[in-house]
Amino acid sequence: MKAMVFEKHGGPEVLHYADVAEPKAGPDEAVIRVRASACNYNDIWARRGLPGMKTILPHISGSDAAGQVIEVGSEVTTVKSGDEVVVHPGIACRRCYNCLRGEEYFCPDFKIWGFQTGPLDGAHAQYAKVPAVNLLPKPSNLSFEEAASIPLVLLTTWRMLVSRARVQVGDFVLIWGASGGLGVMAVQVARLFNARPIAVASSEQKLELARRLGAEFTINRKKQDVFQEVRKITGGRRADIVFEHAGSQTWPISLQCLRWGGTVVICGATSGYEAVTDLRLLWNKQQNYLGSHQGNKAELVDAMRCVERGLIKPVVDRVMPLAELTRAQELLENDQVQGKVVIVPPE
Repeated sequence: MKAMVFEKHGGPEVLHYADVAEPKAGPDEAVIRVRASACNYNDIWARRGLPGMKTILPHISGSDAAGQVIEVGSEVTTVKSGDEVVVHPGIACRRCYNCLRGEEYFCPDFKIWGFQTGPLDGAHAQYAKVPAVNLLPKPSNLSFEEAASIPLVLLTTWRMLVSRARVQVGDFVLIWGASGGLGVMAVQVARLFNARPIAVASSEQKLELARRLGAEFTINRKKQDVFQEVRKITGGRRADIVFEHAGSQTWPISLQCLRWGGTVVICGATSGYEAVTDLRLLWNKQQNYLGSHQGNKAELVDAMRCVERGLIKPVVDRVMPLAELTRAQELLENDQVQGKVVIVPPE
């Protein structure tokens, strides 16, 4: 089969379009024909290499996939050949104490599929192998391309805002990178709960997308002072929730923008991991700083029900062939993507 593979860490040039063996299903696994996959920033982190994390080489990235089941293992009863599915990207043992509590993201064996798994075990290929329990029905109202764009970013956002920050009616929610893959989901989830999204982005074009998705307020971070604008919007109260995933460049501003007793929830750090924190804000204002990491299958099921009802919509920037994945990653690295880039393998 055709796949996009890298055998060493580095820039986009390490990716190469190659022929690799088709996967075979184990007893509890299924093989899907990938009809579409999607780019995430963890594809770039894996390719670059992360300190403290071993990437299994050779590597096929890709944590989002939509496709059709073509083979199931001998113990599989939940899906069958021909089913149209999407992949829940969290791989866990399903047997330990944490998994049995529904906290699979605390499983000692937890991995993000296509990021920490391998070798040659991700979505950017013609075929992919996953545990059958990680497959969900593809929403019938979505194309394969639309369905592939949703699971990882929606699951991550749902856990951040719903499970962790417990977004409520009327909350002012400050959303960094509001036109990116996570941001477009955050705006929609906030509006779903009748909160008041404050979208931050780097251009008027990106802010217009956020407004179309339901952002009540917008801030151009290149032309406006984010802190001062948040104060104006909230009447001096500041944000109830800050949706963080940028890291070191935005973290100090996020804490300034947070009200007394408010919550900042963070799932990543694309601009860097070393962040300055004024601890007086933590104890004097009794703020809440929450980490969040993907989510469990039940959270994805709940979120996908909203997709099936048309309450949360996919945002696809463009669709590109698998052979052009290198270019797709360059667009993502250079902040030239609104929503998601979707990748389609050859027939």
